[in-house]
Amino acid sequence: MKFVGPLIALMLAATPLRAEIDITEVTSPDGINAWLVEEQSIPFVALELRFKGGASLDLPGKRGATNLMVGLLEEGAGDLDARAFAEKAESLAASFDFDVGDDAVSISARFLTENKDEALALLRDAITQPRFDQAAIERVKAQIVSVIRSDAQDPDTIVGAEFDRMLFGDHPYGSAIEGSEDSVAALTQEDLVEAYKGALARDRVYVGAAGDISAEELAALLDKLLSDLPETGTPQPADIEVTTDAGVTVVPFDVPQSVAIFGHEGIARDDPDFFAAYVLNEILGGGGFEARLMEEVREKRGLTYGVYSYLVPKDQAALYLGRVSSANNRIAEAIEVIRDEWTKMAENGVTQDELDSAKTYLTGAYPLRFDGNGPIANILVGMQMDDLPIDYVNTRNAQVEAITLDDIKRVAARVLKPEALRFVVVGQPEGLES
Repeated sequence: MKFVGPLIALMLAATPLRAEIDITEVTSPDGINAWLVEEQSIPFVALELRFKGGASLDLPGKRGATNLMVGLLEEGAGDLDARAFAEKAESLAASFDFDVGDDAVSISARFLTENKDEALALLRDAITQPRFDQAAIERVKAQIVSVIRSDAQDPDTIVGAEFDRMLFGDHPYGSAIEGSEDSVAALTQEDLVEAYKGALARDRVYVGAAGDISAEELAALLDKLLSDLPETGTPQPADIEVTTDAGVTVVPFDVPQSVAIFGHEGIARDDPDFFAAYVLNEILGGGGFEARLMEEVREKRGLTYGVYSYLVPKDQAALYLGRVSSANNRIAEAIEVIRDEWTKMAENGVTQDELDSAKTYLTGAYPLRFDGNGPIANILVGMQMDDLPIDYVNTRNAQVEAITLDDIKRVAARVLKPEALRFVVVGQPEGLES
């Protein structure tokens, strides 16, 4: 069995890159939808499931319940305890991964075609008959508490947590998905069952598949895999308005280098200007050494090893964020440079050379994402959750190419808000006060 991991890795990498992706929409007899890219050259299938909602579905006073529940899905199911479940998956050369974020529970499955039926039966047990044994609950709780304690000493985690708390307050986005030591300790088996029923429901599932499986086979397995799940789950939380004002918040922490996160309200993924904002960010801080922030903060002044910005279109709120770290005696200068570049781009947009360079990179790099059945299945699910059309992968580069200088200038003035650019700094920064 020591060869199983390398075998699956080889199959993931062996799928050839394709300039165009042929996606088939599949609907099961019970009405479950999925997107499929069929590839019969390798006897291997990747299946991705996403359940919309994720950790944001935690009920009041139960923070961390969804995270703990997801961590227990591979800790025994049906007649199999945790050890037996792991041994069964290994014997089938099958790989399962269970994860949770702010807005989704993610389940990934990788299996050989010849073991498809047995692998999917095991996965079905995991998502329809989780055991939530008390011994497993206590074991996973201890692992989560260890993570919480470690995060409490990590400046990178602290700065993100403080920024989220300031922006979102009591909304689930305002606290870590792991919960606190106290909230995790208080969670019961009944809480986990309730979190399970609320998060893994058919009214919020999205499916992507790639590999050696036909549309007919996929339609049949969807019903076997998912039909026994609850029809509806916990309602999604309400949208939250993001408001910030320009300034700095300092969180004292005894480290030689300060870490900062900065940002303000962003732009929703379904906004007509999102593509232009995406290209704009590539030029400002999303790329490598060609990005303005990297050029001005690192290359010209040597204030950091890295600085970057990124769009965060969450389901209930959209953010435009960035991160930088610098020595305590230089972080104030780094922040001033970032403010200046944020303002310059908001007022003046970008140059034609910058736009052309960003387009070349973005259109050239995009096909490289489709480098195996696993990444392809993942992309298919992401497209569905973002409500993108099924031909998006074949039109996306044309949409990037269509962005003009005028588009960038207009969107820069709309999206970049120097008057709302808030910095949170963790460390002992010299020359900075809250």
